[in-house]
Amino acid sequence: MINFLRDRTSTAVPILRGITRLSPIGVDVGDDAVTLVQLTNNGKGVSLVAGANENRPAEISFGSVEWQMWALESIRKITSNGHFRGKEVVAAIPQADLFIDYVKMVRTEGRKEETVPVDDAVISKIKRKLPFEFDDALIKYIPAEEGNALVMAAERKIIDRHLAIYENAGLAIKSIGIWPLAMAKCYARFFGRRQADIDAVVYLLDIEANCTNVVISRQENLLFARSIPMGANQLGGEETVSRLVLELTGCRRHFSSMYKRSCIERLVFLSGRAVDKDICVAIAKQLEMPAQMGDCLGAVDYTGLSESGVDRRDCRVNWAIAFGLSLS
Repeated sequence: MINFLRDRTSTAVPILRGITRLSPIGVDVGDDAVTLVQLTNNGKGVSLVAGANENRPAEISFGSVEWQMWALESIRKITSNGHFRGKEVVAAIPQADLFIDYVKMVRTEGRKEETVPVDDAVISKIKRKLPFEFDDALIKYIPAEEGNALVMAAERKIIDRHLAIYENAGLAIKSIGIWPLAMAKCYARFFGRRQADIDAVVYLLDIEANCTNVVISRQENLLFARSIPMGANQLGGEETVSRLVLELTGCRRHFSSMYKRSCIERLVFLSGRAVDKDICVAIAKQLEMPAQMGDCLGAVDYTGLSESGVDRRDCRVNWAIAFGLSLS
């Protein structure tokens, strides 16, 4: 996981009998909900320890002081319900607060080809594109394939705001990461485990209430990411689905222009039961791509040591990013 913060020393996690590795709590604070997940790995597979979700009240605006207080109280209430173990968390900057762009790494001429230091390349190509002041930005880059790199940036004040939420909720922050890598990690761990999947390039879709998160990756190797401001709440008919497909087609064309030697093999929906299956089928048909449904809850076992707080029977929560964060 690429972190905006260095890993921090955290409080000790209680040892549970029969569990070899208790993962940190993955915290996905989106614009419409707060979702928390904690997983564990016993060496044979991944199990769900706890999970919870709280939807943002309609009268509270995302990013406002009221939203910050709501997020704080929601996280505090969820983590004190007895299902979660320990206080260590891995969180992600919300999609609306994370800037994503791409750079082509420049090479200099000479007797040997040498790559220009990435910091110089990032500064020269990305500085003028940022929607906030460069001096106020924290920037991380992820080298990709064919000389490409993904650049992620967030405002310091936004990161500080999220740090305040977790610290005031009594949590120990292991790291703050990014949602695209969480999606790629979730896919690779649960839905891309066959030998044939190792080198396959996949188009991952995470349809949330008011946005659709797009990731194109080769296993956990991130190649492309974008968040489209259109989600399940806006997909009410054929016309709106077609509008989303146009955006998704644009993402695929952008990817193809960057990666001449790579071809996307299939579409993977990571929304589970949070999105109507008919919508996913319609998207796959219009994109003319083979598709796979990825239900995180169906991919893990329960620990059996305590109630997880999750009812699998009719769960309409989108778990993918929180699952990926807990795997970090």
